[in-house]
Amino acid sequence: MTRQPRIEDVVISGDVIRLGQFLQLAGLVDTGGEAKEAILEGEVTVNGEVDLRRGRQLRQGDVVSLAGRAARVSA
Repeated sequence: MTRQPRIEDVVISGDVIRLGQFLQLAGLVDTGGEAKEAILEGEVTVNGEVDLRRGRQLRQGDVVSLAGRAARVSA
């Protein structure tokens, strides 16, 4: 049985945030370079699907996962 990661709500200011920025804000990566690398290597999922676009626009309710950790965009 696969254990689902606990999803942490991360509040953003505004309606949207880019994927690379959100990874840093949520503490899933330390730097923009780490975010870029993780995204390009297919290690990041958005709402359960791999997304290779660092500039992807995330909105409230989107769930981002990386390395067994998950964060949800919250307003």
